[in-house]
Amino acid sequence: MRLKTLTAALAVALAATGLAACGSGGGSDPKAITYWASNQGPSLQRDKEILTPELAEFTKQTGIAVKLEVIDWTHLLDRITTATTSGDGPDVVNIGNTWSASLQATGAFVDFDGPTLDKIGGQSKFLATSLRSTGAEGKTPTSVPLYGLSYGLFYNKKKFAAAGITTPPTNWTDFVADAKKLTNPAANTYGLSLAGGSYTESAHFAFIFGKQHGGNFFDKSGTPTFATPQNVAGVKQYLDLLGVDQVSIPSSAEHDTTQDATADFTSGKAAMMMGQSNTTAYIAANGMAESDYGIAPLPIEAPLPPGGERVNSHVAGINIAAFKDKNTDAALKFINFMTSKAEQVKLNQAYGSLPVTAEAAADPAFQVPTIKTFLDVLANTSAPMPMVTNESQFETTVGSALKDLVAQIVGGKPVTEGDVQAALSAAQQKLGGS
Repeated sequence: MRLKTLTAALAVALAATGLAACGSGGGSDPKAITYWASNQGPSLQRDKEILTPELAEFTKQTGIAVKLEVIDWTHLLDRITTATTSGDGPDVVNIGNTWSASLQATGAFVDFDGPTLDKIGGQSKFLATSLRSTGAEGKTPTSVPLYGLSYGLFYNKKKFAAAGITTPPTNWTDFVADAKKLTNPAANTYGLSLAGGSYTESAHFAFIFGKQHGGNFFDKSGTPTFATPQNVAGVKQYLDLLGVDQVSIPSSAEHDTTQDATADFTSGKAAMMMGQSNTTAYIAANGMAESDYGIAPLPIEAPLPPGGERVNSHVAGINIAAFKDKNTDAALKFINFMTSKAEQVKLNQAYGSLPVTAEAAADPAFQVPTIKTFLDVLANTSAPMPMVTNESQFETTVGSALKDLVAQIVGGKPVTEGDVQAALSAAQQKLGGS
């Protein structure tokens, strides 16, 4: 899917709220900006419904009009990458925070040095954890946090009770054992559903479980080290949920998004799923009551293998950035608005994501147990994805390799450690590694 234009209905809505369309090139109109937003809600349309009144409020406060386009995650990175070379991009864009260093290296974005940060509230405005994923270490960031996320384990309370499971598992052994108790292929019910067709989710879990086994996908010099025994062990552990343990629903291989896996969970086909904090919005959209499910941290290997780390999430989230040579002053005003306490509270509540500013995180809206679970994971057991120039290529190559292995398992062919090692080696070679 290529560049979408605003639908007639949305254009009417924007006109009604004063959000007039504007061009995106060269900063030709100081009172208008273009904003590419990432798909955060259950649908692109829902994102437009959430964002449109907030953009109208920004226009009311500043007189700056905003042209909105919401882009799905499957195409967002390609669109941004193309814009960095063509110059035909927006003024402001959301980026996956794991792409920060890759996009920083293009030189296409405004640097958030001290004076620039001061224009949006200063460094102290943001949570230190979320600031860890804004660019390569030692270099000036070219994005700032917008929405925070972390992974958690969602579980069906009724299914747990029926299986005699009284507490959510905290280690991998108990997790697999519980999943087996909850699996009955004859009834098409399984312990777990995965987004096995998503390269991004696959890359995230390769990173997380690799960390638990003591693995790193890059060394300190930024050279890829994909196929180490530790990373192979972490990936094999993840794939065994479908292959060896057979506790994940086979349709996991077809799930391109977390929303797809959520449908298995909310329909009762799967008793558990691993998802980020905004999964709560997808669950609600599918009609599952909040009282019917629980949330716990993802399980961690116990005891940890040699060199293993207590990591059960990456520092997940979405950043916001401004393209150079656009309407920079207006763009910074918009970024300041989107990271204000009022907008952080409104937007993160609407999306089920986590605030990225200290002031908003302290708001009573985020002091409920489920959200505090995710905030605790983000603060204490999360690690930033590799902040290296070719991080985005790591996600696509390793994630795609895992997708292929998932498809192989579902196709009836077992995956061995040798298969995993070969797949990771092939992915590493695509980045120029030996």
